[in-house]
Amino acid sequence: MDSYTTVAEAATASFEVQGSEFLGHVRPVESVAAAEDFVDEVRETYADATHNVPAYRVRTDPDADFLREYSNDDGEPSGSAGKPALSVLQGQELENVAVVVTRYYGGTNLGVGGLVRAYSQAVKDAVEAAGVVERRPHERVVIGVDYDDSGTVRAIIESEGYDVDAEYDEAVTFAVDVPVAEADAFRDRLRSATSGRANLD
Repeated sequence: MDSYTTVAEAATASFEVQGSEFLGHVRPVESVAAAEDFVDEVRETYADATHNVPAYRVRTDPDADFLREYSNDDGEPSGSAGKPALSVLQGQELENVAVVVTRYYGGTNLGVGGLVRAYSQAVKDAVEAAGVVERRPHERVVIGVDYDDSGTVRAIIESEGYDVDAEYDEAVTFAVDVPVAEADAFRDRLRSATSGRANLD
């Protein structure tokens, strides 16, 4: 998989329908656990809401064409909330994205058709507010080296322009986010430059 489409950032959009307030929350996520954490976070923040309807699509393996898809109606009539929310993500071919639509009931029943439209619109508005971007799947490469090799390794990382976290202790540890398609070549380059002294995870 060379790239995928997701939202650029977290965003919230809101509107009212016949007295009911709908808030669509969206966030890019890297894992099912992160998606579920986001859902829990929104439910906690909006614990006083009538419904908090979640949906997400997460690629569980960058090398495989497998997406974990999930939605839940959270007490709304079956098929009127979670599925429409997920359908928007499917229709826009978004991956590694989680949404929660919060509803404050306004006293008027919207009917199944009205709910489908409202939950779909909440997700569309949130995605539009967040913006859509193309991303490449990454994996984290952890490199352990002695101080003697740390300058060489840092130079290679910087030449590639990868994001890196470094820890200087008895030895030096670099944690680098590398596009999956480039990871093997990156590891080979590090092994060659350090004559195999770098410990790679």
